[in-house]
Amino acid sequence: MASNPATILGVPRPAWATDDVVMLQDMATRFMTEEILPHYEDFEKAEIFDRSTWEKAGAAGLLCASMPEEYGGSGGTYAHESAIIEAIGHVGVDGFGIPLHNSIVAPYIQHYGSEEQKQRWLPKLASGELIGAIAMTEPGAGSDLQGVKTSARKDGNHYVLNGSKTFITNGQLANLIVVVTKTDPSAGAKGTSLIVVETDDADGFERGRNLDKVGLKSNDTSELFFNEVRVPTANLLGHEEGLGFVQLMQQLPQERLQIGGAAIAMIERALAVTIDYVKERKAFGKAVIEFQNTQFKLAELKTEATVGRTFYNFCVGEHVEGRLTPELASMAKYWLSDLQGKIVDECLQLHGGYGYMNEYPIARMFRDARVQRIYGGTNEIMKLLIARSL
Repeated sequence: MASNPATILGVPRPAWATDDVVMLQDMATRFMTEEILPHYEDFEKAEIFDRSTWEKAGAAGLLCASMPEEYGGSGGTYAHESAIIEAIGHVGVDGFGIPLHNSIVAPYIQHYGSEEQKQRWLPKLASGELIGAIAMTEPGAGSDLQGVKTSARKDGNHYVLNGSKTFITNGQLANLIVVVTKTDPSAGAKGTSLIVVETDDADGFERGRNLDKVGLKSNDTSELFFNEVRVPTANLLGHEEGLGFVQLMQQLPQERLQIGGAAIAMIERALAVTIDYVKERKAFGKAVIEFQNTQFKLAELKTEATVGRTFYNFCVGEHVEGRLTPELASMAKYWLSDLQGKIVDECLQLHGGYGYMNEYPIARMFRDARVQRIYGGTNEIMKLLIARSL
């Protein structure tokens, strides 16, 4: 019988994993297994999901789980979003871009949107009619958000957007994009604003190519171009211009915790498939698990993974209680994604030559894991942020 990634470490259930959170994770796991996994290889080859899959996820209650019910969500907390993130990682459909949609894009509208904006956008995000993206990174500005060049000048009751973005997750499918832009280019960080662009009728908006990535092939990641795109001033997030940088700093800790959640879920899956493999694979007349080196290596990996899971559970508990600091979130992002890279690499080694074959799940995990140390702010930037608290 195959090992269950969700139980491979045997860590006690944390207080935030209430019965409804556990039920949601079980339901999300079934959905990913039955609705996504049979088609996942097609999505990987096409390098994009189809819209109908997003709509199915919305109908199943897997979009905007932490949004209030009055706006079409499920009224949960980040604990519920974590359950979905972990289901994606345990099943191995890591390219499905709903975590960004759910716990990065939608919260900007929930926390900073007007009542009219929330009523207008959140129910459609919850149903999958709208697919969300956030456009931060530019060709010349990655982790340094103060270096953004995209501009928005006022023209009557509209903003006129000009600029380009790159590495935008959900970039080919998204039809609601939160754009990080400069409303006052002379004011540095204080001149940054977040403006929502509905792309379906936006003249001057163009999508570039679907970028050819090392891993996470099924997730569409794109260049976006804004050429004199007119957006109503009513699409500004917040009651005035210049709040964008503060809004980003307030929401980035959740994004970084989410990356940690994806990391620990893949770690658990990597261990599960590797333990199964070394029990079945024979070398020199006995199972690979019987060699002391295999036992010692897996003992080390399981210990480190258990520490990682315990730390992640603690961070989620802090976040649900409103106590997650930017420093703690940065620790979770950098340390868990570093650990993910290490453990997946060691698990591939235990597969021997077969680990390098794409038909084995560990090979895809090896490719998909690498970007975790880059997006959401590089791990080097995370260390800078932690150092500021010393």
